Formats: sequence, C-alpha cells, structure tokens
Amino acid sequence: PPLTYHAMRFSFVAVICLLAAGGSTSAVESWLRSAEEETSTGGGKIWAVLVAGSSGFTNYRHQADVCHLYQVLTKKHGIPRDQVIVMMMNDIAYNVRNPYPGIIVNALHGQDVYEGTMIDYMQGDVTPQNFLDVLLGRKMGVGSMKTLRSGPNDYVFVNFVDHGGTGTLGFPNDDLHLEDLNAALHTMHEQGKYKQMLWYVEACYSGSMFESLSPDLNITAHTAANAHESSYACVFDMDLHAYLGDCWSLNWLNNTEQIYPHLDLETVEQQYQIVKDLTTKSHAMIYGDLDLIYHEKISTFLGHGNEGAVQVSSEYHDSSKVVRDSSLVREASVATPDVLLDTLRRQREALYPAVDEELEAEIHCHEETEQKVQEVLREIVLRVAPEPMLAVFQ
Repeated sequence: PPLTYHAMRFSFVAVICLLAAGGSTSAVESWLRSAEEETSTGGGKIWAVLVAGSSGFTNYRHQADVCHLYQVLTKKHGIPRDQVIVMMMNDIAYNVRNPYPGIIVNALHGQDVYEGTMIDYMQGDVTPQNFLDVLLGRKMGVGSMKTLRSGPNDYVFVNFVDHGGTGTLGFPNDDLHLEDLNAALHTMHEQGKYKQMLWYVEACYSGSMFESLSPDLNITAHTAANAHESSYACVFDMDLHAYLGDCWSLNWLNNTEQIYPHLDLETVEQQYQIVKDLTTKSHAMIYGDLDLIYHEKISTFLGHGNEGAVQVSSEYHDSSKVVRDSSLVREASVATPDVLLDTLRRQREALYPAVDEELEAEIHCHEETEQKVQEVLREIVLRVAPEPMLAVFQ
C-alpha cells in the first residue's frame, strides 16, 4: 500500500536530518528501501519457526527440507537470522551413514544446504514442549534460548516437517497433540503474538491438526495431506540410500524459487492452488482464514525478494567437490510409512547379485511385521465393516 500523508512527512523529515548529519546518498537509499519494506508489511517484522521433528538417517529428507528453506529465507528473501528459529536433531550431516560428512542436499539442486544453517534447538531439545514454548515466546533455558519475540503487528511463518498421525505431529521421543497445539494458538492470539500467521505442514494426516482451525484466529494452514492419508517422500538417491525431499515440500519450495525475486506477484491462495495441482500423490489442503490471509502476497510471510540479494547458486556452500552421478538419483515417490522398507529394498537392489545376509534378515523382519499388521487390520474390518471394505486389503 502507498505511504500515508503522515508517513511521507515523517520520511521526508528523517531524510533531511540524515543528510544534514553527513549521511551518504547510499545510506539514504538503504534507509528508504528498509522503510518501504516495513510499510509493505504494515510496519511489522517477519518471523519464521522451522522444525524437522524426526531423527535418523532414513528421515534424511526432513532436515534437508528445513535446511533448504533456511537458506532461502535468510540468504535470498532477506529475513534476518535472529528472526528465524530452527529446531532439528542435527544427526544427519555427520551421520556415519553420510558418505559426504558435513553436507546435506535437497532434491531441487543438489547443492549443500547445511553449511550456514543456524540450529537453535537440537538433540534432546527437540521436543513438543520446547516447540510450544518457543511459539508462546517463553523464556528458554536450553539451546540458543532464542524464542518468538513477535508482536501484534508481526507476521509469523511456521514450517513443520516430520511424521504425523490423526491429531498428532511427531517429535523424536514424543508427539505434539492437537489439543495442545490448539491451546497454544489460542493463547498466541489472545496475547497479540502476531497479526497474521501462516503454517506449512508436511506430515501424514496433517490435515487432522487444522480441520477445526477457527478463521477468527487470523491463521491459515497449508498441509501436505488431508486428515486421512499419508504424505509422500520424493527423489531417492542411490548413493546416499535416502530420499532427499518430500513431494509437497519440494513443490512449494520449487514454486517459490521459480518466481523469485517477484514474491509479491503470487498470493497465498495462488501458491496453494499451484502446489495442490503439482502434488498428485496426496491431497494438499488449506484451513483457517480463507479471507484475508488467503489473498496476502506470499512475500508477507516468506520475505521480500530483491535484485540485490545473492543468488542461491553462488551463496550456498560449494559442494562441487562431491561428484554426484545423476544416474544415482531416482525420480521416485513413496508413501511416508513405507519409506524404511522401500529404502532397504533399494539397498538390496544396489547390491545385486551380491547378498547381504543382515540386510536380508532386516527386510524379512519388516515384511513379516507388515504382513501381521495387515492381518490384524483385516480381522478388525471383518468384524466391524461390510464385506466390500475387504477390497482395501487385497
């Protein structure tokens, strides 16, 4: 929106004072650019909370998604690092299974997204309670102690990536429950912790966390899946023996990078529709405020792209020393619950015709367990559901 009369008058006086004090023309230009950006978000700041709630190398993709987003927000979109809070286990980059220590790649570009990522809470600090305490702006006694210091004029963006269940989001040793998240969101609203808040959630059954989200809270939530289905992992790397990303997350990140630096040309609604069409394995959903936030520019929450920002290709850590054969990457996708068994089978495929007896035993164990689970579910359906439902288990 254009500057009001009083804002223009204040800006004019401020510029005169700055020049009178010996300020350079470039300093004035920088000040005016900053003032313009603040005006475009109503004078508020943008805050971001990024969470990868899983652990273990099999879940490589979750931390890769978060590290990639951190680089985009801080190095391209201009959000100050002290306004971005990161929570993840940090057990992937230097994992013994990582053939390239200190390097994490996401599926979009194959460059290192780990170096320079400032992780505020890791290992045992990655808990549902710490996550809620950060959102509520409580004083933290662990990690970097960084917390959400947002106010009633600020815009908050939350990206959560992990496993999920009906009414739950996963953390390494515990779950975040729907009722606890709802209570925190209502408290944030009552305490004026934000003007508007946007959630992007990558998890199975993620829609179940926001189906009852009131539009009166000034919150909109995009989810990778509806309340009744899995989300999907994408792009398997035969060298790393891991999926590099999640389908929905890669789609919205790719869309965001494609329109850079013109982030003000796409609205929250438009990005939702684009990503929904691109995400074919699960049903991307949107909940909450579908009036005001729905029509906000995505730059309101993801930052302001500008021509002066460094390009990702030159700013990300140079991992060119890592020779990556494109033939090792498979454009595959698999439902999140099947990732572990799928990964093990791909490892067996890579070893053929050699046989790893330990690997075979592990695969057999998981297959046997899966079969038993299916038998139990089939028995339950036989007792409580009509005969046609059996087709689900054929």
